[in-house]
Amino acid sequence: MTVNDTPIGSRTHLDNDNANDKPSRPPHFLEQIIQGDIQSGKTPQIVTRFPPEPNGYLHIGHAKSICLNFGLAETFGGVCNLRFDDTNPAKEDQEYIDAIIRDVEWLGFRWQGDVRYASSYFQQLHDWAVDLIEQGKAYVCHLTADQAREYRGTLTEAGQNSPYRERTIEENLAEFTKMREGHYDEGTCVLRAKIDMASPNMNMRDPILYRIRKQTHHQTGDDWCIYPTYDFAHGQEDAIEGITHSICTLEFADHRPLYEWFVQHLPVPSEPTQYEFGRLNLNYTVTSKRKLKQLVDEQHVDGWDDPRLPTIAGLRRRGVRPEALRKFCDMIGVTKSDGVVDVAMLEHAIRDDLDKNAPRAMCVLNPLKVTLTNYPEDKTEVMHAQGHPNRDDLEERELPFSREIFIDADDFREEANKKYKRLVIGKRVRLRNAYVIEADECVKDEQGNIVEVKARVIEGTVGNNPEDGIKPKGVIQWVDGKQHATFDVALYDRLFTDESPDAGDKDFLSLINPSSLEKKTQCVGEIGLANAVVGTTYQFEREGYFCRDTRSEILTFNRTIGLRDTFVG
Repeated sequence: MTVNDTPIGSRTHLDNDNANDKPSRPPHFLEQIIQGDIQSGKTPQIVTRFPPEPNGYLHIGHAKSICLNFGLAETFGGVCNLRFDDTNPAKEDQEYIDAIIRDVEWLGFRWQGDVRYASSYFQQLHDWAVDLIEQGKAYVCHLTADQAREYRGTLTEAGQNSPYRERTIEENLAEFTKMREGHYDEGTCVLRAKIDMASPNMNMRDPILYRIRKQTHHQTGDDWCIYPTYDFAHGQEDAIEGITHSICTLEFADHRPLYEWFVQHLPVPSEPTQYEFGRLNLNYTVTSKRKLKQLVDEQHVDGWDDPRLPTIAGLRRRGVRPEALRKFCDMIGVTKSDGVVDVAMLEHAIRDDLDKNAPRAMCVLNPLKVTLTNYPEDKTEVMHAQGHPNRDDLEERELPFSREIFIDADDFREEANKKYKRLVIGKRVRLRNAYVIEADECVKDEQGNIVEVKARVIEGTVGNNPEDGIKPKGVIQWVDGKQHATFDVALYDRLFTDESPDAGDKDFLSLINPSSLEKKTQCVGEIGLANAVVGTTYQFEREGYFCRDTRSEILTFNRTIGLRDTFVG
């Protein structure tokens, strides 16, 4: 009988999620708002958007926003746009755009129409800036950055009007044209809205609408040397696209009056409404894009998709399934206040999903050779094992078995007390899905290290207990010595030892967990793992959940998560 070395599992086999698994819950506040808008006739069809800035990779917090915006559109029969708010060419890159598109698709969402860009609206935004100047509601300001900060005031003191605030409309139009045509250097001047320098809301104190950036843009090339700010562009982009519910995190609540001011003072085609929700914060995690970039740039981690990072790319490379992230985002809910979610909750969602969906396999991380002295040297037979204990749709595994096998070194001792349930000289254990064996002796090297165990097969014990009535002490993993997969393993753990590495003035780099990555070489696993399906996460029985690394030149498996929480901070 030949050994079937086809890959264990496949993506089509792993979609076993049941709609009934989704917990029933009362509608959150955004669902209540949208339901009311639809019932009242205010909003015949909702239109949402996910508007990332392409200046880094998305992280777990963005996953919540993605699930919320696309999920609301799905729930209420609406549509969701994917729009890149690419208003700062100094920090943006095509790599980030490609990565973000990949992440959204991987999470299982599809946007309405083509991918959209703020840069597609640059001419319209410029024309609206001119409109504000012509209304006397915008002016070109030549204060230096330091002067502007001084004039802006503080949270307790009103700001002062810029000396350039009272320029005539004609002067401002001429100055803005000079900005547009590249006559001024970066930092020389900006276009500001004329609102209220005494406003208690700092965002309303004559905010910047345009600044000079003489850098090539990834979409528009060198067509522009002035670029709109996020605050100016965002609401107008929503209006152009007919967004009905502009959903963002709480830090933008103080920006909402400015968002509404622009919409009210410009001839926009629609009037979207902004709503804020509490962002996702995880303990033992850093989600600041600046700090994530620092970790990558200074090579504390292996790129944006390092499996220790909370980026979606990192979680994917680690072996987390999109279904687990979507379930987690649903579990934590949507509220009007910020809070910190225990990372153990995310780990529970991942572990629970993989327990239900991951195909099983046997692996030995610390191989120790066992020679079965009474088993014929030229014989190989095939044992059978379930693909998953509760999944008939996962194919049965075929496991070659011959005279030499590998077990884990931790599964053998020369002597042990009665609590030790593995292989001991003179004692018996069952090889999972195979025979009962009894250990007779061990072979050591010159340093006294055990390098081989000699044992005997108890005949007729595949699926049966020994006829002599001496039952095995326990069950251990094994891998055939002739036909197996050889690979490296990366054992990942939490990146930080501190529960709140992002808090206050902590030096987050000093809090990196020195044990966050351990590498093991020359591990062995059942033969099917040699052709493991990329994107499929397996349960290595007794060891944890592992997936094939997508970047390693040699066969490598990344530990997604252990079978149970063992982290010690």
